[in-house]
Amino acid sequence: MTDTSPVAATVTVADGSPRITAVDTYNIRFPTSRELDGSDAMNPDPDYSAAYVILRTDADDGLEGHGFTFTIGRGNDVQVAAIEALRAHIVGRSVTELCADPGWLSSDLTADSQLRWLGPEKGVMHMAIGAVVNAVWDLAAKRADKPLWRFLADAEPEWLADQIDYRYITDALTPAEALALLKRGRDGAAQRAVRLRGTGYPGYTTSPGWLGYSDEKLTRLARQAVADGFTQIKLKVGANLDDDIRRCRVARAAVGADIRIAIDANQRWNVDEAGAWIRALAEFDPYWIEEPTSPDDVLGHAAIREAVAPVKVATGEHVQNRIIFKQLLQAGAIDVLQIDATRVGGVNENLAILLLAAKYGVPVCPHAGGVGLCELVQHLSMFDYVALSGTTENRVIEYVDHLHDHFTDPVRMAHGHYVAPTAPGFSAQMRPESIDTYRYPDGTFWAADRAAQEEVTEA
Repeated sequence: MTDTSPVAATVTVADGSPRITAVDTYNIRFPTSRELDGSDAMNPDPDYSAAYVILRTDADDGLEGHGFTFTIGRGNDVQVAAIEALRAHIVGRSVTELCADPGWLSSDLTADSQLRWLGPEKGVMHMAIGAVVNAVWDLAAKRADKPLWRFLADAEPEWLADQIDYRYITDALTPAEALALLKRGRDGAAQRAVRLRGTGYPGYTTSPGWLGYSDEKLTRLARQAVADGFTQIKLKVGANLDDDIRRCRVARAAVGADIRIAIDANQRWNVDEAGAWIRALAEFDPYWIEEPTSPDDVLGHAAIREAVAPVKVATGEHVQNRIIFKQLLQAGAIDVLQIDATRVGGVNENLAILLLAAKYGVPVCPHAGGVGLCELVQHLSMFDYVALSGTTENRVIEYVDHLHDHFTDPVRMAHGHYVAPTAPGFSAQMRPESIDTYRYPDGTFWAADRAAQEEVTEA
């Protein structure tokens, strides 16, 4: 059995300046597969999980940096180990210097040649870097006493532009272009911030659409979504065409003609298969098709987009880095760009992706199905609205109604809109009791679950 209890590295600093003194990692797993929450055509039994990290310091303010990356089930063991492999780069760093320049750490972590070999800049190590970098941004925003969206929106454009790694993307976005976009985004930012606090940011919900749900549950949750003020829902598709036709018919009957229905195949199809399948669902007026094929297949997405228009093509939750996003935009392969707060290397890389999308005029509608993803990505979209794109037109953040109660600053929704967070930080901090309960394998839930299974086996 792997020991995944918190592992800390400590350092003693003689000069008295605040330092990162410990890195604690946790393997957090929730048994969502038992109710088929999160089920789709490629992931029929997901146990939503978080490889979770806490950066502890010796600063007098007592603040900590919290971050994580989202996985499902057994993969979390590997992800936690990847975060632990970064510990030597983190412990002993100056808190002040890290918070003044998170890009400094981001560059160092991605430049470790022996760990970079496992990518480069993709996969488990890149997600681990994202968890640590996001924890630094959480700490920086807390020390500034601002929610992250406001911390970013208030930052000087020159500083934000310097946070981005432009390697491999200058053929699409130069530092000068990024700075110009950020300076333009400051025009009217104060007024947009006021509107954001008043009305929130539009969301859509996937909660009715998990593939394993019955038609009755789909109908009930779809109607509830409309009653809650959502103007778009999403259904998982791709396993069986007859089932998809039936479920789309059920959903359309439940929500009426004026509510958008997006569909999501979770990478299930070959390129030619995608076009035929989507055309078979055209009578239900799907708004977009999400992840129709491999997230790495840029030209495949372009071919699908041409084949299924006017249905929009959306992707991004499994896109591994800013370089693939650049190519998707250059090839005209997508109508909707979907960032994920934890898939790439953290806030710094997501800033680059937001700027690429702004330059190409493609709306960003983030992925947020998973542990804590709604909590994180709301900050990135709100920054984008206030201080970069300046619009929410055709932009929505995904919302699912699972697991928010495990966070100290959970997402709040009102009339189908995300309410702007006010608490300092990145909304990443889990409740200690949730960590104690769902830490794998020795948290109280999993220990009791294992004991119950042993009793059944013995009987």
